[in-house]
Amino acid sequence: MKTDKPVLMVDAIIEKEEEIVLVKRKSNPFKGMLALPGGHVEYGETIEEAVRREIKEETSLDIELIDILGVYSDPKRDPRYHSVSVVFVARPIGGRIEARSDAKEAKWFKIYEVNSDELAFDHGKIFKDYLKWKKKRKTYWSSR
Repeated sequence: MKTDKPVLMVDAIIEKEEEIVLVKRKSNPFKGMLALPGGHVEYGETIEEAVRREIKEETSLDIELIDILGVYSDPKRDPRYHSVSVVFVARPIGGRIEARSDAKEAKWFKIYEVNSDELAFDHGKIFKDYLKWKKKRKTYWSSR
């Protein structure tokens, strides 16, 4: 995708008890690395519709949105192009976790076992903000 304007994305931290969902990427960039599930917002979709669709496509899970964790807009967050992601915190409400679409694997990970330095894109920063959010329920954004 070649563009001279930022691309709108969505990502989600899907939590249950002390676990979150991570996917192993099937394609470049960051092929084989762990990432939060998410993807592009399609024309005519709300961000809420987009995140539910992307999560279903990648993990087979149906989710309930709890909060917006933040907006991440660093022009270098994706090596392909300038992307802006609205990141949600969600919980599963249906489905059984199974990798689909551009995810090679989808699994539950204990929060304390996640190494933020090993996550693709800027998902390490997002994960660290999520840990702060769990304590304060405060929204974050990439320029702070």
